[in-house]
Amino acid sequence: MKLLYCGLIAALGLVPLAPAVAQTKVDVQRGLVLVRTHCASCHSIDKVSPSPLKAAPPFRDLHKRYPVETLEEALAEGIVTGHPSMPQFSFDPDQVTVIIAFLKSLE
Repeated sequence: MKLLYCGLIAALGLVPLAPAVAQTKVDVQRGLVLVRTHCASCHSIDKVSPSPLKAAPPFRDLHKRYPVETLEEALAEGIVTGHPSMPQFSFDPDQVTVIIAFLKSLE
C-alpha cells in the first residue's frame, strides 16, 4: 500500500515534469544554422560578441527583454520592424521551434 501511495504522489505532479517541448541539442544546432544564415550579419548570435550592426540587439539579451517564446508568432507570420534596414522574415513552424530552442540555449 505504501508503494502505491508513493506512486500516486509522483503521478499527481509532485515530481518535476519535463517541459512541454523539450529543446534538444539537434534543435539548438538546427536553430543555430538558421540564425547564422538569416540573422548573424546584423545580430550577435553567441554569448560574448558584439552585434555586427550596433543597433541590432544581441540574441543573448532577448530573454532579458521578454520571454523568447513570445517571438513564435512573429517568426511564423513575418517579423516587421520599424527599422528600415531589417528585412522581413517568416519561417515555417519547424523552423520557429528550432530558432526558439536556439534562443533559449543562450539564456
